[in-house]
This record gives sequence, C-alpha cells and structure tokens, in this order.
Amino acid sequence: MGWKGSRVKSVLTNKCPRCHEGKVFKYSQIFNLKKFDKMHEYCPSCGHKYEKEHGFFYGAMYASYAVTVAFSVTIFLSVYLIYPETPYWVHIIDILVGLVVLAPLSYRLGRLVWINLFTGYDPEAIQKFKEEKEKS
Repeated sequence: MGWKGSRVKSVLTNKCPRCHEGKVFKYSQIFNLKKFDKMHEYCPSCGHKYEKEHGFFYGAMYASYAVTVAFSVTIFLSVYLIYPETPYWVHIIDILVGLVVLAPLSYRLGRLVWINLFTGYDPEAIQKFKEEKEKS
C-alpha cells in the first residue's frame, strides 16, 4: 500500500481518508483562531461525508487528549534535557503555555485521527464519485 494508502498520510497532510485528495479543513492556517476549526461537510474530490452522524466528533476529544498528552510529555522532556536543574513550577508553566499555543493543532489532529479510525482508503473513490455525478 505504501504512503498513498496510509492513514498517517491522511492525518499529516489534512486529506480525506477515503481518497487522499480533498482537504478536510477549509483553511490551511492552523493558528488563525477564526478559521482553524472550519471543515468541509463533504470531501470536494470524492464526496465522502466527514461527519457520519450527529455528534460523531465527540469521540475526537479522546484522540485530541492523546495528542495533548504527547505534546505535554515532549515539552517536559525537551525542557528537562536542556535544563535539568529546572524547578517543577517552570515545567508546569512551559507545558501550559505550550498546550495553549498548540491547541488548534491538537484540535485538528484529534479530528483527523478520529475520522481515519472509521474510514478506509479507497483508490477508486474519485472515479466512483464522478460516475455517480454523471448518472444524476
């Protein structure tokens, strides 16, 4: 399957989990607080509906939590390895500041991971979508 059919590619490149062509989020600016959470309802390339049912993305909070824990551990280890004699309160402040700054990224990664858990790659998805469009 390689990189083309990989769920990791879909998550890291903000691409549709079904076709790996269309973008999930409308805007590329992750740190623009007015636009970072805007998603397409359907994939522009294959027509896949991202939100399978009402409340589907409540589960994405669990994936986002895992991403946040990974960020916290990474920040702690980075500060600890660079400055081993740092007091504990500095670590707490560093982690809090880091998590606030990385919150939009955590939000997006959580949703992308959650979508990819429930949708598999289909190499013919775009072709099928075009054929359905032509029929109707």
